[in-house]
Amino acid sequence: MGKIIYNNLLAMMEKKGLSTYRIRKEKIISESTLQNIRRNKSITTDAIAKLCEALECQPGDILEYVPDNIDEKLDN
Repeated sequence: MGKIIYNNLLAMMEKKGLSTYRIRKEKIISESTLQNIRRNKSITTDAIAKLCEALECQPGDILEYVPDNIDEKLDN
């Protein structure tokens, strides 16, 4: 099974000026959720919704699915 990565989210946060400090101060998501994002671990759909609201975007703008066998697909 592949996984969801958050590179697009981190890039959009930087582009739109949504700092981790602001996320903590405004209690948009928890510190543990921020850590999960940095480690490409799972987060809840509630956290995704809150981030989409803060960034004025859709989930597909900030999430990317990467299959486990991506290297095999690139070779074909």
